[in-house]
Amino acid sequence: MSSSVRSGVITLLHTACGAGILAMPYGFKPFGVIPGIAMISFCALCSLAGLLLQAKVARYVPGRSASFFSLTQIINPNLSVIFDVAIAIKCFGVGVSYMIVVGDLMPQIAAVFSSHELLLNRNLHITLIMLFIVAPLCFLKKLSSLRYASLVALSAVAYLCVLILVHFAWPSQDIEELKGRVSLGLPDGHTNPLTTLPIFVFAYTCHHNMFSVINEQADDSFGNARRVAIYAMSLALALYVLVGGLGYLTFGDHIIGNIIKLYPQSVSTTVGRIAIVLLVMLAFPLQCHPARASVNHILFYIQERKKQSMRTDNRVGAGTVDEASTLIVNPEQEYIIDELIEEDSSQQPQVVTLHGRKFVIITTVLLIASYLLAVSVSSLARVLAIVGATGSTSISFILPGIFGYQLIGSEIEAGSLQLKTRLFKYSGLLLAIWGLLVMVTSLTATLTMHSSH
Repeated sequence: MSSSVRSGVITLLHTACGAGILAMPYGFKPFGVIPGIAMISFCALCSLAGLLLQAKVARYVPGRSASFFSLTQIINPNLSVIFDVAIAIKCFGVGVSYMIVVGDLMPQIAAVFSSHELLLNRNLHITLIMLFIVAPLCFLKKLSSLRYASLVALSAVAYLCVLILVHFAWPSQDIEELKGRVSLGLPDGHTNPLTTLPIFVFAYTCHHNMFSVINEQADDSFGNARRVAIYAMSLALALYVLVGGLGYLTFGDHIIGNIIKLYPQSVSTTVGRIAIVLLVMLAFPLQCHPARASVNHILFYIQERKKQSMRTDNRVGAGTVDEASTLIVNPEQEYIIDELIEEDSSQQPQVVTLHGRKFVIITTVLLIASYLLAVSVSSLARVLAIVGATGSTSISFILPGIFGYQLIGSEIEAGSLQLKTRLFKYSGLLLAIWGLLVMVTSLTATLTMHSSH
């Protein structure tokens, strides 16, 4: 069933607003209030630019089949597997972190109601939630099927916003005692802003689901996709300013990475922890969906390379290479649809489908691997920071930028490009350069300053 603008906005917003929203107030610590809001807004504009470029280039792939994989085939097929590996690792790692959050918070929630040792076991809670909630949702084939789950998760975000707003407006004595110094401008301390830059950079990462949202829209025009992107990023910006700004104003420079840990034990904070658990466990399928598609593309790429190698060896052994086969063997054109190839010919490029047994096997493997990591590792903060610095910047900035610069206006002579088309094209180049700079600075911060996402 085709989805609407509302469904697309909810999907993108839910994808962006994951567990990282808890670290938003901490992101303000080295920036202060005004520079922090400016940085959040700038990152929102950059992410919006990436989404708009994706909406622009989606039309270069026919049949509502736009994806990072299919677009990379047009530019350079040999690069597709690299980007799919980045997408798969990023989405898989974030999904694992969600389950780790479940394992950390569920025992605290259970402790309010019982002191039984079994109920305080983190692995039990991860097992039950993975088995009865996460797994069934991950086997849904379309993102639009998750729209009701996304509404529940976004309700959890709304509750977190209310919790932070109430504690800011009417702080308790305990909170007043915890409050540190608040800086409107850049603080005078020695904290480098690069230590929390990844929090702002990765806060809007939902680009790995943008093509799926466009493909499932009843109206897949650029104007409709533009509305989805603008609404989603505007709402995300409002949420981050509210949570990050008010959270920082509440605790000042005494803020920590997970703001809800600072609030005193009460019914409202317990409900808040429950809301966060709902948020992350319902966000897991939104990471599984693109990870599954990327794994399928990687397997397809490997299979095609093996087939090509066998065909080449057979032809070399026979001492004949005909002109018709040369087009297909050429790695630069292997997956590009050539209009001269007869329709339904055996030489038509294959469509990378995912259904049946392959769908079930890949999904099952991803779930089992996520579960084993979540129950065996208590913290993936630094690893995920490195994965995010590479995967998220590639997905949000570098790839959309390269696609926009290479494809927009490619069907028109260079001297005939209209101003609007030229602006979109070169904004893609600027976005890709910005993404590379972000990748370098974020990795530097992660490796040398022990920052985390």
